[in-house]
Amino acid sequence: MTSPLSRTRSRRATSSIAVRVTHAVLGGLMALGWLLLPVVRQDAGDTAEWPGKGRVVEKVSAAPGQGGTSAADLVLPVAAVVVAGSLAAYASARRIRRARTRTTPGRAVPGTVPLAELDRLARESLVGTDDCVRTSAEELDSVAALFGREAVGAHAEAVAFARSELIVAFRLWQRLDDTAPDDEARRRTLEEIRARCAEAGRRLDSEAAGFDLLRALERSAPAALESAEARFRELAGRVSAVQATLSGLRELYAPSASLDVAGHVEQAKDRLVFATTHLNRARQALDRSEGARATAYLRAAEGAIAQADVLLTGVDRLAAELSAADDRLPAALAGVDTDLERARSVPAGAVGGALSGRVAHTGAVVAEVRREVASGPYDPLDALRRLVRAAAALADTPALGRDEERDRALLDEACPPARGAVAAADDFVTTHRAVVGPGARTRLTEAERLLTRSSLTFADVQRADALAREARRLAERDVRTYGNPYAGPGDDGIRGAVLGGILHGTPDPGGVPDPGGDADPGGVTPGGVDTRGVDTRGVATGGTASFGVASFGGPRTRYRRAVSAPAPVRTGSATPPPGP
Repeated sequence: MTSPLSRTRSRRATSSIAVRVTHAVLGGLMALGWLLLPVVRQDAGDTAEWPGKGRVVEKVSAAPGQGGTSAADLVLPVAAVVVAGSLAAYASARRIRRARTRTTPGRAVPGTVPLAELDRLARESLVGTDDCVRTSAEELDSVAALFGREAVGAHAEAVAFARSELIVAFRLWQRLDDTAPDDEARRRTLEEIRARCAEAGRRLDSEAAGFDLLRALERSAPAALESAEARFRELAGRVSAVQATLSGLRELYAPSASLDVAGHVEQAKDRLVFATTHLNRARQALDRSEGARATAYLRAAEGAIAQADVLLTGVDRLAAELSAADDRLPAALAGVDTDLERARSVPAGAVGGALSGRVAHTGAVVAEVRREVASGPYDPLDALRRLVRAAAALADTPALGRDEERDRALLDEACPPARGAVAAADDFVTTHRAVVGPGARTRLTEAERLLTRSSLTFADVQRADALAREARRLAERDVRTYGNPYAGPGDDGIRGAVLGGILHGTPDPGGVPDPGGDADPGGVTPGGVDTRGVDTRGVATGGTASFGVASFGGPRTRYRRAVSAPAPVRTGSATPPPGP
């Protein structure tokens, strides 16, 4: 099958040949007319009949200073010159336009972005806009702690709008993953994805100035610093309790039950190390009356504190979910036993082999769950998930009929594992967003959308559960590509901050930040931390912006005065750049 690109080129080639032939024919006709004009005029004006005189030849003498050609003789040549000049100008303009829009030398559709490039731009738009929305929400929490929720109402609406546009964009990307559209349909979908992200970015950008004015960190830095320090002290006091909770989960349940939060305490400590270092430097900068520099340190510390809160809260939430699932499991087992009794009471000749097969499968799942509960530590969420799935398959058998009360009970039992999976995946993406790609984010967003539907069904819950676990798997794969960012002492938590998107840079599993702060010409230390604006101890030194933390409108560096070097400061926006 000929690709759309090839078909377009062939049509354009045929059209170009036709235009050139037309140009040649018009030029030849005009030249021929110009040559025959004197002959025609001579035949028409050579002789004149005078009464009684016979044929008289009229000779026209040219007056001094005038030519022997009348003005009428110049009409056709002038018209020909004008037409030829117009055609030449049109052809030249077309050649220039083709040269400017060409994507490959000599072979391209003018004005069309290659599909692979458009795919890459859409991926970047999704990831960048998602980071902007997440970080904007974190900043809203910090401001609300100072001024109250009422003060950030308009900005919260902007974040909600941007999130709604982003949900639609992720859903379109999910549709591309689920189907295999042709090139034209894929191009239209990718362009709509970028348009949605651009609209989300524009809305965030429109609120950026007002949010900056509301926050005015450089003027209220002492109050903001005190608020951040209070949050830091609260989280630092929670670490030991959360560590004890995690140890208790490992004793009470199977290892798989607490696997999702296995490293949360260590990561939270890493973020808190980064936070305390930068809070101290912010305080020192304030003492030196360096408000802009203090603000830069404070914003980085606030980002680390927010992520530490996410990590510690994730452990507490999982403990509550496991306890609730453990309490719910006996009632779920009793419900499935009742379903099995109903199914076994149906006469064997009334249905085919489908019912008997589902009865056997459900009975095996019930027996396995009971054996796990009796034998020792087990995973309550996983046991409940398997039990509800088997019971739903059995209840879906037409021979048993529909029981609305039982369907509602199964839906209630299916929601806790699904919501837990979504929350765990969201925590992981939030605290590792610098390296998580669009695949995990897309599945997570779709799972969240399904669970928030007004008419929630059992199929929605099952689909959301599967998507959330797939999102977690893809996100972990993305992180594994960069190795363990927490290995290596003495980095003041910078590597974790880079991985979490608090600082810009690329984690490198091959080393740790250079303690001397010497960077290579590219601005990256052997440890892989971007030091073009931050030395490895976190001190703003100039060059590219130090704390390019995403905010309203994208990766922004609003506090440029913290950077003393004259090198340009990197700025950005959630609005995707126009395509080439």
